[in-house]
Amino acid sequence: MACTFTYPSPTPVIELQVRAARFADLPLIQDIHNQGIIDRVATLDTELRTMVDTQLWFQRHGPRHPILVAEAGGSIAGWASLNTFNVRPAYQYVADLSIYLAGPWRGKGLGARLLAPLIPLAREIDYHKIVLSAFPTNTAGMRLYTRQGFTTVGIYKEMGLLDGRWVDTILMEKLL
Repeated sequence: MACTFTYPSPTPVIELQVRAARFADLPLIQDIHNQGIIDRVATLDTELRTMVDTQLWFQRHGPRHPILVAEAGGSIAGWASLNTFNVRPAYQYVADLSIYLAGPWRGKGLGARLLAPLIPLAREIDYHKIVLSAFPTNTAGMRLYTRQGFTTVGIYKEMGLLDGRWVDTILMEKLL
């Protein structure tokens, strides 16, 4: 991705820039992902990601599966990616969305700032729709996705076992 997007930060003295992720960003991307695993707000992942896991994940992404980061004050505040939804050729126009925010940046509009360039980018690289799976208890995430035009298409009941209890996930999509 050739261009970057600059936004004012929720903290007036720090400028926020949304840009393509770089290999050097991986330690902070890993840390933010692991925060999400620990706090159990937004993922069914149960094991912390190692640097090897993160590097392999990064290598599987490319022009068709971009990763954007929000950089503030020289640090990564959050990231979003378009991922393979399904390897079958019929699904090549469907992207799966991941978005993770560092704890201090949650609830400050950062998710919308990451999605603002990612949605048009998905159109530009010829996706027909973006899908996601989220916890119904993640009210901030549900609000973000709804405001960005995602609609609920179903609920997987008892989709995953976290900390000894079954949790549901909501399926959402945005037609591009």
